[in-house]
Amino acid sequence: MALSVAYVLITFLGGLVVGIGILVMLALYRFPGQYFDADGVRIFYRVEGEGTPVVLVHGYGVNADLNWRHPGVVRALRKDYQVILIDVRGHGRSDKPENPEKYGIETAHDVCRLLDHLGIQKAHVVGYSMGGFITIKLTAMCPDRLLSAVPCASGWEQPKGRNLELLRSLTESLDRHEGYGALTRALEPVPPPEWKVKLIDFLMGSLNDNTAMSAVMKNIKELAITEEELRNNRVPVLSLVGTRDPLGAGVKDMIEMMPCHEAVYIEKGDHVTTLLKGAYFSNLKAFLAKHSPNKEEESSNCES
Repeated sequence: MALSVAYVLITFLGGLVVGIGILVMLALYRFPGQYFDADGVRIFYRVEGEGTPVVLVHGYGVNADLNWRHPGVVRALRKDYQVILIDVRGHGRSDKPENPEKYGIETAHDVCRLLDHLGIQKAHVVGYSMGGFITIKLTAMCPDRLLSAVPCASGWEQPKGRNLELLRSLTESLDRHEGYGALTRALEPVPPPEWKVKLIDFLMGSLNDNTAMSAVMKNIKELAITEEELRNNRVPVLSLVGTRDPLGAGVKDMIEMMPCHEAVYIEKGDHVTTLLKGAYFSNLKAFLAKHSPNKEEESSNCES
């Protein structure tokens, strides 16, 4: 009996180690792409498919393939759209400055710089988590460049109170080489077990330069927009957020104050799993199709 239990335990642990190894290898493997210069910072990108352009902006601590390709989003869109993947500065194959001033609003400017580099005047922009905050910033910063904006797993947040405390805790932890626990706990609907926190620390540490990750968060407050900017929005916006995602609270404020905005809550989706749900794909594709220009209509800006 004891041998049977030991065998099961060893088999389980062995499978877990193999699974984690495969996950890390999958995350580190990258499809080839190109680079462009973003005011002195080299940014990695890849273009697939043809049609109306859609820029996909990934979340914090991952890369474009891990956020968008492996869950199937690229495959779902490239049949009808020109899909543009970007590694946000500090992530993936893009440069990783250690100066916080190289992040913040610069991450939003990079999207417009990439459009300029590709000779594209307007595009849909879809962002996830941190990429969602970048997307919301773009609605206020350069609305004339957007056909539509789809912030996912993110909402309207202000750099104060608990948000500032979370940023402080995370950057101090990274500067002490103690990991991402503060962020992991904040994004879970219920307190996560310690093994999960440690596993995420390991995976994030394997993927990232933690000094750059700290610099990203030290200036992320520059992505915030004001209530006035929110109320003056004229870009078609769709919020996609899971019902179990703590960042869904900020979507409620957008529903109340943001014109040209609609929201879909993905049932049982949390901060990680929302874009794996069928409802995520169907709502995203329907919204992009609705706001893509055709021969009779050149602009998709919503009416006030």
